[in-house]
Amino acid sequence: MSKIKSTKKIAFTASDAIKAMAAKKQLCAMYENVDINDADIIVALGGDGFMLQILRANVGNGKLIYGMNRGTIGFLMNEYDSKNLIERLENSQAFNLHPLRMRAQDINGKITEAIAINEVSLFRETRQAAKIDIKVDGIFRLKNLICDGILVATSAGSTAYNLSAHGPIVPFGAGVLAMTPISPFRPRRWRGALLPHKSKIDFIVNEHEKRPLSAVADDTEVRNVKYISIEEDRNTSVGILFDAKHNLEERILKEQFTA
Repeated sequence: MSKIKSTKKIAFTASDAIKAMAAKKQLCAMYENVDINDADIIVALGGDGFMLQILRANVGNGKLIYGMNRGTIGFLMNEYDSKNLIERLENSQAFNLHPLRMRAQDINGKITEAIAINEVSLFRETRQAAKIDIKVDGIFRLKNLICDGILVATSAGSTAYNLSAHGPIVPFGAGVLAMTPISPFRPRRWRGALLPHKSKIDFIVNEHEKRPLSAVADDTEVRNVKYISIEEDRNTSVGILFDAKHNLEERILKEQFTA
């Protein structure tokens, strides 16, 4: 049986999960598969974690990413079905995701930069709570937040860890970022903020040697940080494809009415 061809060059890639690898083998037997560097569309087979890896790896290169769920939750994925893939790709809707860009300085002065599709998070490393000052666009907005940590999430990431930390769900295209504290102690009633997506956010870690913190941009971790800046990178993006009947906007909206 000859393989089905598309007007767009397609590359299949899979996580190391058994059912993801099996799906790749099945799809490669049915459809023409090219090297990932030559592809117009990358079909990612796995879970949300694998999808985030593929999205980060392809920021700014113009390739479109279409995920099919072979993992657990699959919020960023479409349903897996080997049939009618070309038609699904042709009818899918594209969304541009702008990543967060983190710049973290550790206690030794080393600077690490990383991007995040979902969120940038700060976590305490020891039994002692963190103490953090927050600046937005150069203005101190909150001093000495005592907490287990804090995060800044994109709309795509607002239904992930941000939601678990009781942060707000941000509709796609709302033009805001969610800043959510993790187990805040003082001020006890502060539950975070919604910030314009053009905001520059700075976190200053107080007593950083006594109360060490880690900064995490999706899966890039920097330990013993003392200063972190976060901005949405509006100059670059990555395209993600969703089936028209179940697109990202609908998923985020639906999640707000889920008990």
